[in-house]
Amino acid sequence: MRVLLIGSDTPLGLALVDHLRRWGRHELEAVSSSTSRWKSERHAKKVVRRVRADIVVDARLQGAIDSGELITELDVERSHWLAKACQRSSGSYFLLSTARVFAGDAGRAYREQDVPDNTETVGRLLAAAEARTRETCVQHVILRLGPVFAPSGINVLSHMLAQLVDGGKLVLDNQLRGCPVESADAARVVAGVLDQLGAGAEAWGTYHYCSPDPTNCYEFAEVLLASASQFSEFSADAVQLQPVGEDSLPRNRALQCGRIRGTFAIKQVPWRGFVADAVRQYFYQQQHQQQNRKEA
Repeated sequence: MRVLLIGSDTPLGLALVDHLRRWGRHELEAVSSSTSRWKSERHAKKVVRRVRADIVVDARLQGAIDSGELITELDVERSHWLAKACQRSSGSYFLLSTARVFAGDAGRAYREQDVPDNTETVGRLLAAAEARTRETCVQHVILRLGPVFAPSGINVLSHMLAQLVDGGKLVLDNQLRGCPVESADAARVVAGVLDQLGAGAEAWGTYHYCSPDPTNCYEFAEVLLASASQFSEFSADAVQLQPVGEDSLPRNRALQCGRIRGTFAIKQVPWRGFVADAVRQYFYQQQHQQQNRKEA
């Protein structure tokens, strides 16, 4: 298939480019998030038409949300433009979404058919992008992911490590639980879906993928610190648990992933097994960047 990836410079986008080019099963055209900040529908339609893509994979919103960047109505509208362009060209649209469409107070893991209930701005905008995708493009896939972490780009892992390396302290709560996903694992999942769609599977709709082991920010940071201690020294209280108020209620944005397993035979992989390698890559990249700055 001819794949047009929008948001190739996001952590997941970078991992997906690496995965697709390494295996070579699809022709890939990559467009960065900055390049895809189109002001009109004409620009989005022009890119899809020029590439003659069989499927457009849109990683913009997922990348922005997991990096802490604010998304706007225009970002949602760009997803709508891409979905319309795919529908007109008889192509497919693959929107990468996140568990942030849910508030986290259901008391159980969320199913694909659950109605998005996050009333925060990011949740409402993400739900709007999903709704427009369903309404606009018949051949669509919406994949909701747990928080994606990676050694490159802006994400929860690189943000926490940067603060720790700079001598800061992480004061985190344990009230919000979720199931993080390493970027290479997420790329494996997306590529697996693409492979089967390219082989003729017409499995359109909404899917979930996350690791099988829920955690919270505090626990995740402690695991990160244990691996990072091999490369740098940190104070004994570098990661601290934030006191929780009496009126604070626990939340859980875990996702049920039975549908993607049943449809595409994609199994969940624990996130902890990826941490040591991701941390090692992070420190290697930081060292390489420092050497380049000295030589410059």
